[in-house]
Amino acid sequence: MCGRYSIYESMDHYLKELAPRQLVINGYDPWPVERYNVAPSTRVEIIRPVREGLSIDKVKWGWVPFWAKGKRPDPINARVETVITGRVFNQLWPDGRVLAPANGWFEWVKDEEDPKKKQPYFITLKEQIPIFFAGLAEVHEALEPDERDGFVTITAASDEGMVDIHDRKPLVLAPEHALEWIDPDTSPERARELAMEHCRPATDFHWYKVGKEVGIVRNQGPHLIEPTTLASDVDD
Repeated sequence: MCGRYSIYESMDHYLKELAPRQLVINGYDPWPVERYNVAPSTRVEIIRPVREGLSIDKVKWGWVPFWAKGKRPDPINARVETVITGRVFNQLWPDGRVLAPANGWFEWVKDEEDPKKKQPYFITLKEQIPIFFAGLAEVHEALEPDERDGFVTITAASDEGMVDIHDRKPLVLAPEHALEWIDPDTSPERARELAMEHCRPATDFHWYKVGKEVGIVRNQGPHLIEPTTLASDVDD
């Protein structure tokens, strides 16, 4: 999974799809998020469980344990094959399970004729409903962001046609599985099963070419997710 994604609806849009009857204990902005080009190290909304219900927090995309600080850029992704058993993320497993809501994500494909050039694609659900990335996070409840805070999204191996875009894809869970992922009563064994067996398949998604402006972090706006090809060229 490449390091860019989009979340542009209001948080109500994602929460209604995820858990319309679940209590959200903190306030959040009622207007659209409008983040069409979320990049690593920026703070963005995630959904995490708290004792009273759910909490919406803006957290930095990227996290590393204290003993690895400064050695390299903070990882933004964790491989599902090793996230549970590996040393790097064991501080976050299993109690740090969170969701990163989104509308889609971007991948770059090398030009066959010129490997120095890359074509960005936007990937989203065919149903045009919210996407929920499974993730892990460290969040300290305080008035100001804590430098230790951060989250990573979990990735899985791509399947079917999506492998032509990238060999990895985010671990996207259907709403019922996403809610189970962040339920504190979900056992570590069940959470592992969700991660390993319930990633939505490539057939649930479609992807299309978009403009190269998304490659510049400061660029924002709905034009970044508009297709640059005819509808007949869009993968289905």
